[in-house]
Amino acid sequence: MARKSIAQKKAIRQARKRGPDQSVVIDIKSRNSFIETQALTPRPAPPLKAKTLSQSEYINAIKSHKLTFGIGPAGTGKSYCAGAIAAEELEARRIEKIIISRPAVEAGENMGFLPGDLQEKFDPYFDAFRDCLNERMGKGAVECGLKNGRIVVSPLAYLRGKTFNDAFVVLDEAQNCTSTQLKMFLTRIGENCRVVVNGDLRQSDIGRSSGLQDAIDRLGGLDPVYIHEFGHDDIVRSGLVKDIIQRYEY
Repeated sequence: MARKSIAQKKAIRQARKRGPDQSVVIDIKSRNSFIETQALTPRPAPPLKAKTLSQSEYINAIKSHKLTFGIGPAGTGKSYCAGAIAAEELEARRIEKIIISRPAVEAGENMGFLPGDLQEKFDPYFDAFRDCLNERMGKGAVECGLKNGRIVVSPLAYLRGKTFNDAFVVLDEAQNCTSTQLKMFLTRIGENCRVVVNGDLRQSDIGRSSGLQDAIDRLGGLDPVYIHEFGHDDIVRSGLVKDIIQRYEY
């Protein structure tokens, strides 16, 4: 086992002084000899546990297939489950990075010009996953992962020309993708890569045929691909959300 550096030892001593409710960040070696940042948390997150039978099937599908589509209404845990599994894969060093993307389409409201660089402009779209990753990995690990490129958050359009190797990739709100966009995204899949594509076909904001439905129709039946559909009974966010969605859709 490699000796800890003086800085690492100092960081560990400071963490012990701060107590169990705080975390400190140190650098450790990843399996590919890159520098990986990880938070020392006294109380690690418990293992991911499905809240419904449908969630259990979805989690198992993600872990056993190269490409999984999660289709269904809001509040069913599609994004949370995908984010939690991504965190587990990164912490276990089975992958080198997490990539989170979505089309930069606003939900029926134009927010206008957003100040800052690309990362700051896209930050509001990352909030749902940030909460999940913070819970599973610790805020310090997430912040450092974002800084050192082990957690990548990118608009869909900026993934053109990339190859997803050694990565866990999540495409959220895929109902707002065109067929061309989804074809571009899905053809980025490389070696040791697991991909999750989530969306709700009833909530498309692009006003035309969704590329998500087109991809499902084309790829259904391929062995590495699993298509999981959630129903209204699988909504776990709250009973009120379930009632609201049913009133709007029926």
